[in-house]
Amino acid sequence: MTTTLRPTGPLQQTDDGMRSRGYDVCDNSRPVGVIELGMDGAFGTPAGILRQLRIDEADRRRGRGTIAALAAEEVLRGWGCGQVTASVPADADGVVPLLETLGYTERSRNMLKSLAQDPPVLPPGLVGRPVDESEYEVWQAHALDGFRQSWLDRGLPPAQAQAKAEASRLQNLPDGLSTPGTWIEALVHDGEVVGHVWVGGRELSPGVSVAFVYDVEVAEEHRGKGYGRALMLHAETIAHRTGTGALGLHVFAGNTPAIGLYESLGYATTHRNLFKTLL
Repeated sequence: MTTTLRPTGPLQQTDDGMRSRGYDVCDNSRPVGVIELGMDGAFGTPAGILRQLRIDEADRRRGRGTIAALAAEEVLRGWGCGQVTASVPADADGVVPLLETLGYTERSRNMLKSLAQDPPVLPPGLVGRPVDESEYEVWQAHALDGFRQSWLDRGLPPAQAQAKAEASRLQNLPDGLSTPGTWIEALVHDGEVVGHVWVGGRELSPGVSVAFVYDVEVAEEHRGKGYGRALMLHAETIAHRTGTGALGLHVFAGNTPAIGLYESLGYATTHRNLFKTLL
């Protein structure tokens, strides 16, 4: 058995040097699957993206997926990538175990919840309200630092963590509170702010958009009192304003309490996001 990658079209390259290309996975020149590669510059240094890896059903369990993934890594090394990432759909049977045997580690997951017809009711004494400009400036600095730290905690070098945080801010909050489709609101208990939540829109696929929780945090001195659940319920109330019918979020894999909370609220994992350093 000789498994190789055969390009299905010309190499695509953007003005900033990011490349992409599709390939047939071939066994002795016979197509048995497909693989699609891309690049992402949001980490400060180029990272490869394993956008798709599929082996035809009749040709699975023969090691072809493993060989194809290793061949893809060689292509990405040639493109100057220092790591490779993959976002694997939850229903893609066998892909996550395959990648884990090749040294990939789960970094995070995407979750989604279908909203009920009516928004939830907050517990007594709790209300949500939009932040004002002065509150926003404080919140933004804190949120940016927290996002940067979350990447540092997962082994990203400081320069890359900072670049990732800045890129996220520029993409999602280009005009601050005036950014269209953006809600940054405080949760207030008996007149005291106990946490914040940021909800906006996100396109999951062409033509399919949902409301999305970009950030949620309970003030440190108020944790352990159920405010995290209340903030997520308020996020659903905000999401109803968008009319999308669903609310998504991103959570780091090591944040077990948050994952447990989201699952208890009815969120389901849609994608697991993995990465591997390319030596």
